[in-house]
Amino acid sequence: MADEFNGANGYSSTGSGAGSYNYNQGGYQNGYGSNQTNGNDGGKKKKHGGAGKAVFAVFVAAVFGLCAGAGAWGINRVAGSGQTTEASSDKATLKTDAGSAASSSDSSDAASTGTDSSAAASSSSSLNVSDSKAAVTDVTSVVDKVMPSMVSVYNNFTEKTQDVFGQTYSQQGQATGSGIIISKTDDELLIATNNHVVANNDSLEVQFIDESTASASLKGTDSQSDLAVIAVKLSDIDSSTLDKISVATLGSSDNLQLGQPVVAIGNALGYGQSVTTGVVSALNREIQSEDSETGQQISGKFIQTDAAINPGNSGGALCDLNGNVIGINSSKIGGETVEGMGYAIPISKAEPIIEDLMNQKTKSKVSDDEKGYLGIQGVSVTSQVASAYNMPEGVYVAGIMDGTGAADSDLKKGDIITKIGGTTVSSMDELQRELQYYKGGEKVTLTVQRADNGSYKSQDIDVTLTTKDDFEKAEKKLNKTTGSTSDSGSDSSTEDGAEDNSGSGSNGSGSGSQSGQDSGGFYTFPWGSMFGY
Repeated sequence: MADEFNGANGYSSTGSGAGSYNYNQGGYQNGYGSNQTNGNDGGKKKKHGGAGKAVFAVFVAAVFGLCAGAGAWGINRVAGSGQTTEASSDKATLKTDAGSAASSSDSSDAASTGTDSSAAASSSSSLNVSDSKAAVTDVTSVVDKVMPSMVSVYNNFTEKTQDVFGQTYSQQGQATGSGIIISKTDDELLIATNNHVVANNDSLEVQFIDESTASASLKGTDSQSDLAVIAVKLSDIDSSTLDKISVATLGSSDNLQLGQPVVAIGNALGYGQSVTTGVVSALNREIQSEDSETGQQISGKFIQTDAAINPGNSGGALCDLNGNVIGINSSKIGGETVEGMGYAIPISKAEPIIEDLMNQKTKSKVSDDEKGYLGIQGVSVTSQVASAYNMPEGVYVAGIMDGTGAADSDLKKGDIITKIGGTTVSSMDELQRELQYYKGGEKVTLTVQRADNGSYKSQDIDVTLTTKDDFEKAEKKLNKTTGSTSDSGSDSSTEDGAEDNSGSGSNGSGSGSQSGQDSGGFYTFPWGSMFGY
């Protein structure tokens, strides 16, 4: 509520006290330490001709009072009130008068009688502001409700670097982000975050409101929408921590309005949870951004806000003033060159995707010896290729190895794999990373797009993954037939995001390979020349 100014703490009409101003029959007089009343001079000797001046002063005051009263009446008439509205419990009144409040009818009476013109001149005009529209400065209740459901997410990863001599080195790194507790099952605590926060991880860790930590595992990811769900076993969380955390309340982003106050909470710059405030700056803001971690193009319609969203805020909550999550903070467009433009994924768009991800099987990495293999040769269909050839993004099946699970399934050459086990994949890298969670002999469901009379239709195909021993046998058979040499596990990058495993039919991550060569006519890639094959 706006501060209220009146005769007690603003300009006074009584003339008492230092620094106040009196309005009397002689006009405004400085009343420093004086006790002047009704135009008297406080005991000073009257000068010659004072009676005539007094009559003139009364006349001037009456005219001024009449004008002031008419002005006040006109203002109130326009406002539709007809009288001064006083401050009430649900309205804040900003007063603009120079003296005490008086009604316009009092001013009119004073003007007609010629008495107490100073009271008539103090008629006020009011600007009424509803509490619900007032500026938001106190969001402590929102923070108290939402903060227990916020976590910091730590992504421990291995980064490969190359020196000027061509030597490759690996070093450990850690990236930070935020997450929102969205559900609690009998065994797990489920947390929503951004895909780029958890991408390429060796291990994940979360920190709760009491600063205790626990290991987390992937539940599901969707790189195209930049969403992910991770899980923490309840057995890994102390009972005291469970008493302090809570599940967030998801709201709706369908009825947001421009200028609506919002609160952003997240692990900004990895320093811990912080709070920023702002408003909804724009709705359905369509932007495209490239995920620096995966190279995946992220596009969609976002909520734009001027609440500060910095690195580390990704995966955090954008809330309304009721403490409901209305968005998941995703990125800050423009980097350091742009201020006051943060973006969040609307919760109404994110919720169905999150529900699908949270119902997937919790993923745990398996050992190299247990790892399963598809047995395909594939090429990444990047966003650029997909746009140029009107194809879905994913992994193009360029060839299938005999004696593998892919060969025994309904998977066909030319299919484009878009999901594995319900998790979206848009490149060979992503497919490889997903396969490290599956054992040989385990059945996995692939979602593929299959060409059909110039269009693509979605189809689910079950594939039993090949064990390491069986895959090596199939690989040797292929190499003997084609005369190529095996270079399993040797990934080398080529232009436009494609990868080359030298036609070996395999890779070290267990997903099959992407080949830049035509292995004895094994397959013909439709845009091979585009990649320099």
